[in-house]
Amino acid sequence: MDIDDIRLKINQLDDELLRIFNERADLALKIGHVKKKLNRPIYDPKREKLIFDRMTKINPGPLDNDAIVRLFERVIDESRSLERIRSKGE
Repeated sequence: MDIDDIRLKINQLDDELLRIFNERADLALKIGHVKKKLNRPIYDPKREKLIFDRMTKINPGPLDNDAIVRLFERVIDESRSLERIRSKGE
């Protein structure tokens, strides 16, 4: 594999990540609607800890577990922000 082949593969993975991030955000919005109906808070630290624990447990590397947690913190934070913005508009 040369550098162009590797970059092509990275581009393909980035495309897939974009699709997955948006699909995850859509599901987070659906959860936000349910939470609003049930009068539950958007922020659920127990659920977030479960996600971090699960992801670090199945992490095959080469990213270390601290990096995995940081990545998922960002994804979850963005989902939470989206939930808050959308719930105010309803």
